[in-house]
Amino acid sequence: MDITRLYSLFTAHPAVTTDSRRITPGSLFFALRGPSFNGNDFASQALHDGCAAVVVDDPAVVPPHDERYVLVPDVLGALQALAREHRRHFSGTVLQVTGTNGKTTTKELLRAVLSTTYNVLATEGNLNNHIGVPLTLLRLTAAHEVAIIETGANHPGEIAALTDIVRPDMALITSVGHAHIEGFGSFEGVKRTKGELYDYIATVPEAIIFLNASDADLTAMAAERGLTTPDGRSRSQDAASRAVTYATTGSHADADVVGSVAGTTPLLTMCWQQRGGSVHEVQTQLFGLYNLTNLLSAIAVGTHFGISAQAVSNALAAYVPTLGRSELRHTAHNTLICDAYNANPTSMHAALDSFAAVAHPHKMVILGDMRELGADSHSEHRAVVRQLQGTGCEEAWLVGAELERALQAEGEPQGVRVRTFADADAVRQTLAETPVAGHCILIKGSNSTRLHTLPPML
Repeated sequence: MDITRLYSLFTAHPAVTTDSRRITPGSLFFALRGPSFNGNDFASQALHDGCAAVVVDDPAVVPPHDERYVLVPDVLGALQALAREHRRHFSGTVLQVTGTNGKTTTKELLRAVLSTTYNVLATEGNLNNHIGVPLTLLRLTAAHEVAIIETGANHPGEIAALTDIVRPDMALITSVGHAHIEGFGSFEGVKRTKGELYDYIATVPEAIIFLNASDADLTAMAAERGLTTPDGRSRSQDAASRAVTYATTGSHADADVVGSVAGTTPLLTMCWQQRGGSVHEVQTQLFGLYNLTNLLSAIAVGTHFGISAQAVSNALAAYVPTLGRSELRHTAHNTLICDAYNANPTSMHAALDSFAAVAHPHKMVILGDMRELGADSHSEHRAVVRQLQGTGCEEAWLVGAELERALQAEGEPQGVRVRTFADADAVRQTLAETPVAGHCILIKGSNSTRLHTLPPML
């Protein structure tokens, strides 16, 4: 594959599409393959609909002497190579974000803060995989000053592969927790894979990390790679350190930014300060004590980029979550805490802990199964059932076979009325027959359980 020729074509037609149903005139169509489709079959239609050229890997679809067809060994590899080359030409700052929990919310908080001062490109939604990351990078223009690239993984080696494309100047791992155990094999596998981002940073002398110094696992991972001093001192304290640190108040007093929870109503109010600076209070529009470190990471990044404390606080206060991530909704009948975009044991326990702190006379949870936990699935679902007893809930609706099996093993939590449902459709049918009103309801489960379809019924 001639990357020089491909990049020259891209600079002449700097718009890329992989969906033949959504063609932008003058764009380049990359004919990706999938389990149930072959983009090569739609190359000619893409040209008919206005594409300037198509990138294909099936010689059979290429007509003789038609230079609009670019034949490559592998279309996905060509897309990734093009993104890597385009990143090489970008002179701004690239910040890569990954983590078990909180990476999309953190990315959006970072976008909100940095956009007060800089022209920012950030990953849209959660397009954080081997296709979404290159497509995001290919949206970079000379006008952008900062790129925030979210990267996800569920198997070893994936973060390393994405990082090789992103080539970040800065990195932030939000957390390491128990998720995708089926793919990673163990919690140690999770840490090794997320740590692939630190591995890359360690090879680039001027690159830095933003480190949650309250997290013992992340702190150890950074120290193992020489990104912090042995005593965890931050970049501003010690030239040998390559970390800008943030922490919860009392856990790491020497961090560059520290913060604490000032209240939950149930939305989170937090206080923060830079080392030796004044205290700032922010009333956020986020639910969940677990969002404190996500907020602190955005503060650490924003202040490192020279944004004023007031501008940082204003941006965080104005941020409104979407897509069912720590989102508070008031309907005509109930107060909903929608955190149903995804779930794993770490995020599920954190959400239930936060819900336990919510003061409301009628509390209820609707929880869905957690996916990709492998051999740990049964024990992890049983732990969720046990935790229900301490949440102050009157009622719990459990959706999915794993939670039903866990309930049978654990028994019904004392003081909690529990109902089980096969799937979200069964929940919707029950809600249509017997509406729920006057409750504060936490909704959380893996995306595939489709609990995000329930709020219109509540």
